[in-house]
Amino acid sequence: MFKPIDYLLDRITMYRLLLYYLIVLVAAATGFSALGILQYNPVTVGGSALYLVAICWISNKVFAYVFETPANIESSLITALILSLIITPLDNLHNALFLSAAGILAIASKYILAIKKKHIFNPAAVAVVLTSFGAHQAASWWVGTTAMLPLVIAGGLLVIRKVQRVQMVLIFYATAFLSIGFFTYINNGDVLDSLQRALLHSSLFFLAYVMLTEPFTSPVTGRSRAWYAALVGLIFSPQAHILGIYSTPELALIVGNIYAFIVNPKVKLTPHLTKRKRIGADVVDFVFGLKKPMSYKPGQYMEWTLAHQGADARGNRRYFTLASSPTEDNLRLGVKFYPEGSTFKQAMLQIDNHTLLAASNLGGDFVLPDNASRKLAFIAGGIGVTPYRSMIKYLLDTNDLRDITLLYSEKKPEDIVYRNVFDQAVAKLGIKVVYTLTESAHVPADWQGRTGIISEHMIKAEVPDYLERVFYISGPQPMVSAMKHTLRSLGVSRHQIKTDFFPGYA
Repeated sequence: MFKPIDYLLDRITMYRLLLYYLIVLVAAATGFSALGILQYNPVTVGGSALYLVAICWISNKVFAYVFETPANIESSLITALILSLIITPLDNLHNALFLSAAGILAIASKYILAIKKKHIFNPAAVAVVLTSFGAHQAASWWVGTTAMLPLVIAGGLLVIRKVQRVQMVLIFYATAFLSIGFFTYINNGDVLDSLQRALLHSSLFFLAYVMLTEPFTSPVTGRSRAWYAALVGLIFSPQAHILGIYSTPELALIVGNIYAFIVNPKVKLTPHLTKRKRIGADVVDFVFGLKKPMSYKPGQYMEWTLAHQGADARGNRRYFTLASSPTEDNLRLGVKFYPEGSTFKQAMLQIDNHTLLAASNLGGDFVLPDNASRKLAFIAGGIGVTPYRSMIKYLLDTNDLRDITLLYSEKKPEDIVYRNVFDQAVAKLGIKVVYTLTESAHVPADWQGRTGIISEHMIKAEVPDYLERVFYISGPQPMVSAMKHTLRSLGVSRHQIKTDFFPGYA
């Protein structure tokens, strides 16, 4: 039942999905106000949103110019729309000044409240925290009304399915309800009434779907995300307080952001291209120089921003797995291009050593296990082979012997990439590599590998001890889903299956 939804979600970035979601909420709020369902003037609802969009867009352009970094228009629009939904729509000059201050502070926080060019706080949250302490004017979270609730939930469910943060959001809900119930109980309040108000008349859902999941200010690994969600949930209750300062949704999120910053890698780069080479029929290898070594785990990804004119629905940001190893003095990306590719991909083909890119948000759990004795099986479809290039190159450079079988599926022989690294690993480390071609019309007469898709039969033949191995799967989302089903049919425990995932793209 989720296939049609996933098909649509796979064709849009997380950021563009979130932008459309917020636009729908603002439009709906304007309509509800016109119908008298909400208490606001529809002109002030739409006007506040447009005013904040202008303030944030101009501020972002100015700060990007001063700090010499690519201006991310999508990001400024998202921040503006979030602010318009949590700050009461303007109805006087004082509110206009408040909106201006909040918009400028939100954008400024991305550049000024940053360490190593990585911002620490959710921009909208930190802006309203600062205004509440400075101008003594706080966010009302007016989006958290019964009328808006169905739309907030419907769109939010799409967002968390897209970014695969369902577990994190559920942990937040559980701990938030426990916190609300506990503080209400010890204060002799009506627990059921407090929980009902949290469900129907609070920031709970909007905060979770839109701000808790924000990738730059939330943890990048699964275990850390669970602790992060629990921390924000525990101090979400408005009755929670420290030294006389009572919690607010934005303050709870800011505390969580501090935790995320502590546990996250502090990496934000503006790398320059040093080499570009076509290594497959539709694959280009990009190599970027590093001024100093960068610490990361083989198999992790980074988010790359490339500002370009006329960006399409997929925006100007992409997540790419690093094909390079931490033992190398560069960053390497293997990127597949299509005939009717996105504007981002088209712009990427034109970059040179003067092009300004930003690389940040290093993360991912798709990494080698700490236990070197674990038997592993890598399954790759197409350009999904890039994390294995990173891992195997690392094993080669560190002379780390591990029991690994790589099953690598491509359409044609010329599509196979990084073969020199894999063949070297076969000779030096004893890693088993099995290449298979899926298009029979392109199988040459002297082909020494397998043919056909990776199936139950192929896994049984090439990985006879498959029940003892941890399987890693990387490739197009339909292929990943199919392989998970195949492995489960073979009796492989779900705890022995790891899949590669980017929090912006499927």
